[in-house]
Amino acid sequence: MTTPRKNRFPLGKLAGLLVLGLCTCALAAFIALSQNAAQRQSLYLAMPDGVKIAIDVWLPSNLEPGQKLPAMLRSTGYWRSYQLGPLGQAIEKLGTMPEEMNEGPRWTKAGYALVTVDVRGTGASSGQWDIPWSEQEIADLGVVVDWIIAQPWSNGKVGAYGVSYDGNTAELLASLNHPAVKAVAPQYDDFDLQAHLVLPGGVLNRGFMQTWNEFHHRLGANDVCALSLASGVDCEKMKAMLQGVRRVDDDPDGTQLAAAVASHASPDVFEISQRIQYRDDPYGDLGITLGATSPYNHKQEIEASGVALYVWVSWLDSAMLEGALGRYLTLSNPQTLVIGPWSHSGNHHADPFLPADQVPDPSTQEQFNMLVAFFDAYLKDGAAPPPQPGITYYTLGEGAWKTTQAWPPADFSSQRWYFGPGGALLPEMPSSESGADAYTVDWTATTGGTNRWNTSLFMEDVIYPDRAEEDRKLLTYTSAPMPTAVEITGSPIITLYLASTAEDGAFHVYLEDVAPDGRVTYITEGILRAIHRKTSAAQPPYAQPGPYHSFARADAMPLAPGEITEISFNLYATSVLISQGHAIRIAIAGHDASMFARYPAQGTPQLSVQRNRLHASWIDLPVMPRP
Repeated sequence: MTTPRKNRFPLGKLAGLLVLGLCTCALAAFIALSQNAAQRQSLYLAMPDGVKIAIDVWLPSNLEPGQKLPAMLRSTGYWRSYQLGPLGQAIEKLGTMPEEMNEGPRWTKAGYALVTVDVRGTGASSGQWDIPWSEQEIADLGVVVDWIIAQPWSNGKVGAYGVSYDGNTAELLASLNHPAVKAVAPQYDDFDLQAHLVLPGGVLNRGFMQTWNEFHHRLGANDVCALSLASGVDCEKMKAMLQGVRRVDDDPDGTQLAAAVASHASPDVFEISQRIQYRDDPYGDLGITLGATSPYNHKQEIEASGVALYVWVSWLDSAMLEGALGRYLTLSNPQTLVIGPWSHSGNHHADPFLPADQVPDPSTQEQFNMLVAFFDAYLKDGAAPPPQPGITYYTLGEGAWKTTQAWPPADFSSQRWYFGPGGALLPEMPSSESGADAYTVDWTATTGGTNRWNTSLFMEDVIYPDRAEEDRKLLTYTSAPMPTAVEITGSPIITLYLASTAEDGAFHVYLEDVAPDGRVTYITEGILRAIHRKTSAAQPPYAQPGPYHSFARADAMPLAPGEITEISFNLYATSVLISQGHAIRIAIAGHDASMFARYPAQGTPQLSVQRNRLHASWIDLPVMPRP
C-alpha cells in the first residue's frame, strides 16, 4: 500500500519561510551573498502620469566596461524584494543561504541582468491598483523595457518570467509587441482568471478570494504580518526577519516609501467577486469585466508579437492547465508547454500515487536550468537553437515523462462508461427503461485543506488523503477491477441526466482510482454551476474541450424543479495510469466545503440521477490500454 503523502516542508521553519517567498515571488531575492558576485541597485522610474515605479536591478559585480547582457524582467504585485529586520540581517551576514534562494545572483551567474518591479499601487511603487493586470499596469512595463534597453550594459534583448501573478505580467508584456521582448515564460499563470481560478464552472472560489483579498490589502499597507497568513509564522517573529517591502537606495529614512504606501488604494476584490456570476458581469465600477485583463482576451496581440512562450503548469494546480492547453491549441506563437505533478510553483512533488518525501521532478535547480536554457536560445547570440514546440507531460501513477505535438496525444480513444445499478460503472448502456439514484447534497463534503485550489494561495503541497471515507458522503459509481492497465490522458467529459428539487446547484464530479485494498486516490475533477448548463454553439474565445458553456447572462438557464435535464461538462485534463486490478470511480457531490460557495444559498437540493436506457448518464474517458 502506498505510504500516505505528507507535507514535507514545514512552513514554520526558516526554510519554509523562504519557500513562502516564492509565493510572493520576491523573498527569493532579498538576500545577496557576497560569494555570488552580484550587486543590486534599487531605484524609482517615473511613468508618464507621474507614478513612481520601484525596481531592483541586479548586475554581476565584475561586469566589464562595454560588456553587454540580456535582461530578465519579473514584475509582481507581491513586493519585488524585502527590507531586512534584525534576524534577516544576521542571516545575511552568516552567508549560508542556498543558491537557489537568491534570485538575483542566480540570474547574474547565468549571464543576465535581472530587473524586478513592484507594479503600480503595490510594494514600494506609488499609485493605485484597481484590478489585476490593468492596461496601465502592463503599459508601465513597456516603459521599464525602454529603460532597460537604454542602459549601457543592455544587449537590447529582454525576456520576462514569473510564477502566478508574475506569470501573467510576463505573458501580458508580450501583448505590447515591444521589439526588445523576445521570449516570455508564464509559469502557473491564469490564461483565463475567471474560469480557471475565481469562478471555475461558475462556482465562486470563496476561500481563495477571501484569503487572497486580505493578503493583498495587507501587503499594500506594507504590513509584514501579511506573510503570517501564508506561513503560520508568528507576526513578531516575522517582524524580526523582515521590516516590509524594500526601500529604494535614495530613501534611507523611508520617507518616499511612506508616501508611496499612503497613495495605495485597492478595491475589496472579495466583495466584487461575490457580485460576479456571469462572464459579462462588470468588475466593480471600472466598466470592464474580470476577463478583460486575462491573457486570453489579448490573444490577438500576443500572437501578433510572435514572442516565444515557455509555459509551466501542473495537473494539480487549480484549473490553470486548462488555460495552458487552450493557449497551446489557439496561439500560433512558438510554444513549449511542460505539465508536471507539482504544487503551485513546482516546489513540491504532488503525484498522489508516490510514497511520501518525494523531491520535485525535476528538482528546483533543474527547473531553473531549463528556464535559463530556454532564454539563452532567444536572448544570447550563439546559444543553442530554440526548443522544438510541443508538450512534455508527466503521467501520474507511472512517474514517466512523455512528449507530444498534438493534444490530446495520438493513440488515445474515447471510451464511454455508464452509470449502473448498485453504484456500478459499466462499459455497456443500461437496458432498463427505468432506474435512478437519489442523492441529497451533503454540505460537509470536502476535498480537504491541501487540495489543488489551496495550493494557488501560498504554494503549499497538494495532498489528497484517502478518499474512501469522504466518498461515503457522495454518490459514487465504480467499475470492476481493470483486467489490464489503462492510461487516461486528456479531458474526461461527464454527461448527467438528473432532476433536482432546486432551481440552482453546483455539480462537483471527481475521477478517482480505487486500489485493491480499498484506498481511493483523487485524480481530477470538474465543476459546473447548474444555471450555466446551457451549451453554446458560439465560437469559444480559445480552444476548449467538451461542451462549450459561455457563462453569459443571456445563456443562464435555471433548473425546473422535478424536471429531468442534461448536464454535460469536462473534467480538468489529466494523465494517469490505472494499474491492473485497480478500479475507476466517478464520485458526484453538490458542494466542496474546502473552498467553494454553496448553491443554492438556502435549502438542500435532492437530486435524482438517471441511469436508464431513456436517460443514460455516463462519462467519456480518453484511454489507451497499457501492457
